[in-house]
Amino acid sequence: MDYNLLNVGFGSSIVAEEVIAILAPNSAPMRRLKDDAKEEQRLIDATHGRRTRSIVITKTNHIVLSSIQSETLSQRFAALSVKDAQKTKIQA
Repeated sequence: MDYNLLNVGFGSSIVAEEVIAILAPNSAPMRRLKDDAKEEQRLIDATHGRRTRSIVITKTNHIVLSSIQSETLSQRFAALSVKDAQKTKIQA
């Protein structure tokens, strides 16, 4: 099985097909979401000690923290989607 990996920074990647949302962390609801995930042991911190600049929510209800801007992650995710669509078109 071939997976598309989304680079969330500093050598860390997640499976792109598992991503539900990429969010900015600077609101109170996002902080509560992060705190709740930490309590329930669903939080994955991929910031390597740097400032959290984006929050990624996965289909398994895990929360991934990244120090990459949410706009940058969204662009990377979109590029993977385009690449996957082109690959499917070539195979057809």
